Amino acid sequence: MIDGLGVGDVGNIVLRDRKQLSQDGIVIVVVTLDRDNRIIAAGPDIVSRGFVYVREADELMNGARERVEQTLEKYLERNIVDWSSLKTGLRDSLSKYLYEKTKRRPMILPIIQEV
Repeated sequence: MIDGLGVGDVGNIVLRDRKQLSQDGIVIVVVTLDRDNRIIAAGPDIVSRGFVYVREADELMNGARERVEQTLEKYLERNIVDWSSLKTGLRDSLSKYLYEKTKRRPMILPIIQEV
């Protein structure tokens, strides 16, 4: 295997991620939380690459945004503010929604900022 300048230095996990990205794309969710007041301060903003053309998939992206908001509000109401749990919950919820609507499983990368 040759990758850039190295020979054989790419592992199975990297190859699996590349295959998933090439087939289903990536969805990035960016949200800013106010942890003290337990509210969403900004977002969620959803960026898609290699999954769907956002301008032609307004309904899908609006539904995804609503799903993210619902998931975040549920976690914040329960006072769950652990980043790992929030990211896993967002990833699982959005993955399920997107699969129901498109039958595709893009890589989902949640980015949570705190103010």
